[in-house]
Amino acid sequence: MTRTKKVLDALTSTARINPDDYSPGSSPNRIESLGFALAGWLYMLRYQKNTRIMSAMSILVLGVALWVQVNLLSLAILILTITGVWMAEFLNAAVEAVVNLASPGYHPMAKVAKDVAAASVLLAALAAALVGVLLLGPPLLLRLGW
Repeated sequence: MTRTKKVLDALTSTARINPDDYSPGSSPNRIESLGFALAGWLYMLRYQKNTRIMSAMSILVLGVALWVQVNLLSLAILILTITGVWMAEFLNAAVEAVVNLASPGYHPMAKVAKDVAAASVLLAALAAALVGVLLLGPPLLLRLGW
């Protein structure tokens, strides 16, 4: 096999894997897939305390943004930032679930996986707080007469 063939084979190998061969429960129905996604969100709201806090904070931040009448670009940045925190939290929960399934007992590498996933949420939350202060701080201070 030539070097070029090996490189092309490596680059296209993943694209040749049919997920239906390994995921018999996946749905080709888009409405059903949407239902699975909503079920995951409801799971998060029910069992992950942080998502309930995040819900309240998301509503509070967006409410303040509307109250101080930030411009549309700032509002879009806030929405993307909030979404990034939600996505990090959802992926953290997914990593934890998979690690718990694969390694029900304690394993140092399972701890690494969980801690690193949790760190991604922390990073997103810190960035969101900074973005919130930068975008909402000045108009909020003006609105409060400071």
